[in-house]
Amino acid sequence: MTMALRPAVFVDRDGTLLEERDYLASPDDVELVPGTIEALGRLRRSGFLVVVVTNQSGIARGLYTEGDYRAVASRVDEILDEAGVIPDGTEYCPHHPDFTGPCECRKPAAGMHRRAARALGIDLRRSFFVGDKLSDVAVADTVGGKGVLVLTGYGRDHLSAVGPDVRIEPDFPSAARWISSSVDPDLGLG
Repeated sequence: MTMALRPAVFVDRDGTLLEERDYLASPDDVELVPGTIEALGRLRRSGFLVVVVTNQSGIARGLYTEGDYRAVASRVDEILDEAGVIPDGTEYCPHHPDFTGPCECRKPAAGMHRRAARALGIDLRRSFFVGDKLSDVAVADTVGGKGVLVLTGYGRDHLSAVGPDVRIEPDFPSAARWISSSVDPDLGLG
């Protein structure tokens, strides 16, 4: 018997779930965007898996180590776990083409998303891709689904280049409200 694939909300970390910090390397600097905990809870109650996907080029640039990244990720998980909204998965890309050459995982490539889809049984075509950069939402052009650009972090800088198929929301909590109110996860995209 084959399990039915589930939709997910793939969420960028820095500038979307967390307040933007240039090259976040310290757990002490972790600060959630207001309303993030409630937004994650709303998505869970609506039947979505939640996966954090984050480009971490600061590792390739030598600005911080993978250990620094893991310390920050652990702090984020600790905060979200205490609130009962730990993500179903987290994927990160430590590469940058100028320093490490091309890779399959750096957004807008879909390597992280495909890896999570295999591990968690996700239907990418019925999923959402939320972030503050075009590279976060452009994954939908490759795998299907719907991109949602948020205007926190660097979102306003990308606003003029957004295509007509991308939904625009002020922040992640607003995106979560729109996703959960306009979509039936059992039927697909609304």
